[in-house]
Amino acid sequence: MIKQSALGLFLVLSLILDQYAFPAANSDGRFTIVNKFNAGGQGRWDLLSFDASHHHIFISRSSHVQVVDSETGKVVGDIPDTDGVHGIAIAEDLNLGFTSNGKSNSVTVFDLNKLNILETIKVNGVNPDAITYEPKTKHILSFNGLSHSVSVIDAIARKEVATIDLPGKPELAVSDNGDNVFVNIEDKNEIAVIDVNTNKVVKIYPFASGTEPTGLAIDIKHHRLFSVCANNKMEILDSETGHVVSEVPIGGGPDSAAFDSELGIALSSNGDGTLTVVKESDPDHFNVLQNLTTQKGARTMVYDETLHRAYLVTATFGETPPPTADQPKPRPSTVPDSFVILVAGQQL
Repeated sequence: MIKQSALGLFLVLSLILDQYAFPAANSDGRFTIVNKFNAGGQGRWDLLSFDASHHHIFISRSSHVQVVDSETGKVVGDIPDTDGVHGIAIAEDLNLGFTSNGKSNSVTVFDLNKLNILETIKVNGVNPDAITYEPKTKHILSFNGLSHSVSVIDAIARKEVATIDLPGKPELAVSDNGDNVFVNIEDKNEIAVIDVNTNKVVKIYPFASGTEPTGLAIDIKHHRLFSVCANNKMEILDSETGHVVSEVPIGGGPDSAAFDSELGIALSSNGDGTLTVVKESDPDHFNVLQNLTTQKGARTMVYDETLHRAYLVTATFGETPPPTADQPKPRPSTVPDSFVILVAGQQL
């Protein structure tokens, strides 16, 4: 009887430990720059996406999408005629990709094998920006920056089936692969929760003190959201209740976030030239493990959770032109053919 009780206690403890354990690839989990690819190409850049099955990185380049092999760094394709492209959503189960074209208010559909355009879908929203694939409903959600709405597209029928009004300007979004999609509302400092079954906003989660959130990641197993904010903070919330669990400091100018479920780390790519790595010791305790030096402007990234690698993009910047009536806040020029992909991974 005592042996059976001891065995039962051991099994319970094992389950608890398994729930919170995060095995690391090395002793301290620190990252380093393990490779650098010179990708070149024309146009500035915005969001990235990753197709794990083909080892392809998709990079939005203003009017086209550059496709790069994540293992070799070679440019293997280009998707043209995506005017004002911001983001790329990957539906691996459908073998399809979707781009959000901000200037033409459209979504381009392309084949993941051949990288050829299949169709262009006009949307009702204005300035499609972030875009994500929701696997349960097989819907594409295109978040419209100027109209503060979401265009919901049936990825199989390839047509818009609903429009969702949002409380403010949307930024990046994540799915819990269940009933919800979460989206940062940049001008309201909050997260809107969308029920994918009804295509309605059902909850609003306010932040503690984070402002102008951009990148968003999720720990599905432990119900944690990681939102990176312009005031150098990562807000960590309970995805079920909206309770703010923690705030941790990050680098300046963040734009993307990622979460590695095996290593138990959240990452923020920052325009000041750092990659902040945050360790999740357990679902209620977080600390900054590292601020890795990357390169100025490397504020967007995509993450390969299988290889535990972050891919960040930037270029060498030149002088900033003087302000004009058309461009009151001009951006610095970029040195031709200086566009690079930085690969950050663990030092084994």
